[in-house]
Amino acid sequence: MSDDAHESGRKAVDSEKITINLGFVDLGHIDLLVREGFYSNRTDFIRTAIRNQIDRHGDAVRQAVTRKSVDLGLRHYSRDDLEAALDAGQMLEIRVLGLVTIARDVSPDLARATIASVSVLGALHASAAVKAALADRMR
Repeated sequence: MSDDAHESGRKAVDSEKITINLGFVDLGHIDLLVREGFYSNRTDFIRTAIRNQIDRHGDAVRQAVTRKSVDLGLRHYSRDDLEAALDAGQMLEIRVLGLVTIARDVSPDLARATIASVSVLGALHASAAVKAALADRMR
């Protein structure tokens, strides 16, 4: 469990909930495939379809990740990480495909003093105050 999740008493989150609208015919096809035993439920079908599309475009994704110097996966920034950057006089350029978490005990002032830009393809978990403080630095 991440420090952030542990500190706030929440369970660690390994996914993000999204909502999609599907046409009735598409939904009917999915239900038929579930009923016929190809998938355990609608969510299983949708996750499989998404993974198949990501695999299908895997080369393009890998090239873009390399070209844009993006970290792939999960990246957590603690208050200690940001204080170390501040002490070193460094400004962080955060570029992640996945999940970025900024610890709950990071103040908006510390975030602004150490984070030059934030570009996240996926999800950013931080306090509302930190997100507001970095709003002009998010791409």
